[in-house]
Formats: sequence, C-alpha cells, structure tokens
Amino acid sequence: MKFSLKYLSDHRAIKFAAVVLLTAWLLPAVADEQYGLGANLTGLLDYAREHNPEYAAMRYEADAAVQRAQPAGALPDPVFRTELMDITNQGMDKSASLLPSRVGSTRYTLMQSVPWFGKRDLKREAAEAGADQAQRLSAVTWAELSAQIKSVYAQYYYVAGSQKITRDLLDLVVQMEKVAQVRYANGLAAQQDAIRAQVEQTAMKTELVVLDNTRRQVEARLNALLSRPMTEPFAVPQHLRSIPASASLKNYTALENRIREHNPDLFADEAGIRASEKNRDLMYKNRYPDFALGISPTQMGNEVREWGVMVELNIPLQQETRRSQERESEAMLAAAKARKEATANRILSALTENLSSIDAAQRTELLSSGGLLPQAKVTFESALIGYQTGKVDFATLLDAARQILNARLEALKAQTDAQMHLAEIERLLGEEL
Repeated sequence: MKFSLKYLSDHRAIKFAAVVLLTAWLLPAVADEQYGLGANLTGLLDYAREHNPEYAAMRYEADAAVQRAQPAGALPDPVFRTELMDITNQGMDKSASLLPSRVGSTRYTLMQSVPWFGKRDLKREAAEAGADQAQRLSAVTWAELSAQIKSVYAQYYYVAGSQKITRDLLDLVVQMEKVAQVRYANGLAAQQDAIRAQVEQTAMKTELVVLDNTRRQVEARLNALLSRPMTEPFAVPQHLRSIPASASLKNYTALENRIREHNPDLFADEAGIRASEKNRDLMYKNRYPDFALGISPTQMGNEVREWGVMVELNIPLQQETRRSQERESEAMLAAAKARKEATANRILSALTENLSSIDAAQRTELLSSGGLLPQAKVTFESALIGYQTGKVDFATLLDAARQILNARLEALKAQTDAQMHLAEIERLLGEEL
C-alpha cells in the first residue's frame, strides 16, 4: 500500500532517516571542504612564528642583549685633556692668548681608565648570562604562544565539528518530521509527533546560532594570536594531531628528565643564576680600587720639552656601602636559586595534572566511541522498529537519535580536551612530544 507524500512510503521514509543518521555517525566530524590557513595546526604555527609581534619583540630584545656583552667588557674611552698654562706670559702680553705656541706652556694629557683585574671579564660574563636569559625568555614566549595556538585550534576544531554534528541532527529531524507527517496522514500517529519534530528543529537552529557565535569568538582569538584582522576568516579545520602512545605519557621519569633538559623557563632561571653569580663576584671586586693611567707631554713654544706620566686611583673608603651591595648581591643570588626551584615545582606539578587529564580524556573518548556510540546506534535502530510498529512514541525516537549524536559530541569533546592538555605538556617540555 503506497501513500501520497511525494510517493514515499512510511517504511521507506523511516529507512531513509536511518541511513541519514548512520551516514552522519560514520563520517568524521569535520569534512574536507577547504584548504588554507586554519586547515591544519602546522600552518598556524608557521604563520605565528613570522608575524606574532610579541614573539618578534622578544627576539629583538634577545638580539639587543647579545650586543651588550662586548661593550660590557670593553675598556672605557680614553680621555684627552689640554691645559694652557700662563696664557699672559707672566703679564708681558696685554691680552691673553689661546695659541699653544704663544703661552707659557701647554700640557697635553691622555688618560685611560682601567678597572681592577678581573672586573671586565666579570662584567662581560654577566652580560653574556643576561643575553642567554633573554634568549631563553624568547623561547618561553614561543612555548606559551604555540601552546595557546594549539589550544585555540583544538577549540576551533571542536566548534566546527559541533556545528556539523548539530546540522546532521537537524537534517535527521527534518526527515523524521516527514515520516511523522506520513504517519499522521494515514492515521497511524498523532499530529503531536510532527509538532514535536518542529520544536526540535527550532532547538537545533538555536544551538547553531550559539555555535556560530562561539566560532566567531574562537576565530577572533586565533586572529589575535596570529596578528591578523579580527574578522579574517579561516579554512575549515581538517584534523587534530595524533596523541602520543600511552607508554610515553605514562613514563613520568622520562618526561621529568626531558623537562629538566629542555624547559625554557628553567633555562631562563639558570641563566639568571649565572648572571647573579657574576654580579655578586663583581661586587666583591669593588673592594679594590680602579685606576687610570696617563701620559702628559708639555709644550713650551713650538717644542715639547717635558714628559710626565700619571697613575690615578680611587680610594674605596665607603666600605659599609660596599658591604651592603655585597649582601644585596648575595640575596639576589639566593632569590634566583629559589626562583628556579619554585619554577621546577610548578612545572612538575602542572605536568602531573595534565598527564592525569589527558589520560582521563583518552579513556572518555574510548568509552564514547567504543561503548556509548554502538549502544546508542542499537537503541536508535530498536526505536525505529518500535515506532514503525507503533510500540514506541515519537519522543522516544527523537531521544534515541539525540543519543547517537550526543555520543559523537562527547567523543569530540574528549578529543579536544586531550589536545589542549597535550599542548600544555609540550609547553612544559619546551618541545614537541
């Protein structure tokens, strides 16, 4: 017996709805529609490395710090001095003369300041440690920036996938409304079924509006990280990175060793300790005087008739001031060491938390994909048969359909969480996992 709604029988309409749903269930959350910036994470990271202004500023500051090392250990510029003695020739000239050959004598002095032995080396080494610290801070900036991009990209993938899943559900509900209309036209179901399908469609469209707003916000965050116009669009994200094998994530000792060997925060703190040590040693060197060496030829008339040499020393009498400076340098060194220890504790604590979270996310995804989805599929097939025979109402069929796509959302959310925690672990490691 055939029915009139576009020549589609009740049985064929229900089967068509099932095919729509199961096709949506089997397809990936994000279809391959576009390629370009935003399609994958690698392109975003490459773009940020070239265009992010904060990272560029840190690189320039690191370059500037490198240039400070050579001047820090260099001798100061020499000083040249000229003294015109007896410019009136003992009162014999009515007016003073400023010509060296016409005054009583002219003394030329060339002086070079020389720090105490070892001070120049300490200043240069302290500047080199500061340059190393600036370079490490540049690496810290990149680690934080790349982690943010990885995290936001995972959110972008989740929103795009949620939009597709919600649209799949909306298309399914549209088909199910047609089924309800057929059954109502043939007196097999109440009009309430079609109305319930329309209400469900409205709810789906509302969810799509919320997701569209969320997507725009995520795109704005990505654009800010990449230093692009805030409304610049991105390509559809194609895939997420693969999560490393569980064995590598569960080897805490190996990960801790990698952190101590590669973490840029720890390297920056270590460079700060070296700089503090050099500054402390320099403060102790200030107990000894700096001096200046000079040579002084004296001109009389048109000839140089006298030569003199000089040595100038500063007298370090303010010893209490120097002791205070020494104690300050010792305190700064102790603070630098404590800061490194605190950084290590913070990083290792964050590592433990993120390893636990990524394990939970992987187990949740496994339960959703391997358990909840197949169970929801069986429930939906059973509800289809029950609705076809009149044993199950339309609301139950809708709930069964939602269970499948909600399971897909749950799996997608778990994948996103795992990617965000992976990004944080890589930030702590200072390298790709």
